[in-house]
Amino acid sequence: MKKSIYPFTILLSLSFSAFSQQNAGQLLLKDFKPVSVYAIQVTIPEKARFPVIDMHSHPYANTEAELANWVRIMDLAGITKTIILTMSTGLRFDSIADVYAKFPGRFELWCGFDYTGYDKPGFGPEAVKELERCYLKGAKGVGELGDKGSGEVYSKPVQGLGMHIDDARMRPLLKKCAELHMPVNIHVAEPIWMYLPADSSNDGLMNAFAWKVNLKPGMLNHDQLVQSLENAVRDNPKTMFIACHFANCEHDLRIPGKLLDKYPNLYLDIAARYAETATIPRYMAKFYEKYQDRLIYGTDMGLEKHIYQVTFRVLETQDEHFYETDLFGYHWAMNGFGLNDTILKKLYSANALKIKKYENER
Repeated sequence: MKKSIYPFTILLSLSFSAFSQQNAGQLLLKDFKPVSVYAIQVTIPEKARFPVIDMHSHPYANTEAELANWVRIMDLAGITKTIILTMSTGLRFDSIADVYAKFPGRFELWCGFDYTGYDKPGFGPEAVKELERCYLKGAKGVGELGDKGSGEVYSKPVQGLGMHIDDARMRPLLKKCAELHMPVNIHVAEPIWMYLPADSSNDGLMNAFAWKVNLKPGMLNHDQLVQSLENAVRDNPKTMFIACHFANCEHDLRIPGKLLDKYPNLYLDIAARYAETATIPRYMAKFYEKYQDRLIYGTDMGLEKHIYQVTFRVLETQDEHFYETDLFGYHWAMNGFGLNDTILKKLYSANALKIKKYENER
């Protein structure tokens, strides 16, 4: 782990230089790139403190050479295995599986659901058959399913528009996941900023402006999507669910906390919500402490070494007031949680291994 202290005088000079070249009254928020002036601890973890299973990634690499480079970066960062959420079925899933199979033990593939004919009578048996076929091809789980209000839109090649995770048409698929011991990773809603007016009062304006959810007639809102998740988790107690991104409730973690309290078949992944949570480090540290047995590590941000290092910095260190505006797009400062070793070991691999055990029980 690398530590350094930025000299205050250098940063102050840089800051004054930047201000001297711009009129603050004409500065656009998108051009606001603050540099911390505080002469405080700066920690850049070269590698995770303990071995890591990344439970949320995607097929960012497409060739054997790209995969070999990814494995090299994983080794440098301390990532022992990466779960690839392909969202795919059919020939697309097969082609991804064939490439990633060249690196056994380093990647695990999860498939999607085949929604072909979901809007016609008789949907179900063929979709279940395709799920079984993907399982035999090597799929260990399902995901990332995704619903931002208009229905299940992530799985390829067919979207399930108007069909939510608690829809009766989904039950045979979720039941088969339980029989095959295939966990289901699902994305519901988006961060709350994306539902608020994109005006001067919006706390996450830079992301909310570009990543806005425009609710249209017939779409579920944030609360309704979380309720659809709870309905599915409640009605399928033998199926293991992973609500990714804290179920997009990082603004009020009492919501997913209550779900974790009620349903033992639910986990949360923390992927791609580091910037959203690193603004409230004490609140987050308490949440990690309370739910340390139900949270799993994920990235969902690509395959560059810097991405891993930023996640480790947030989770492991007690660094304060640092920026990652280019990586995350927010204009606020971040802080480390300083999680203890017991929590880190569970977050990085022990909880993932419980899910691996579930997969292998069949």
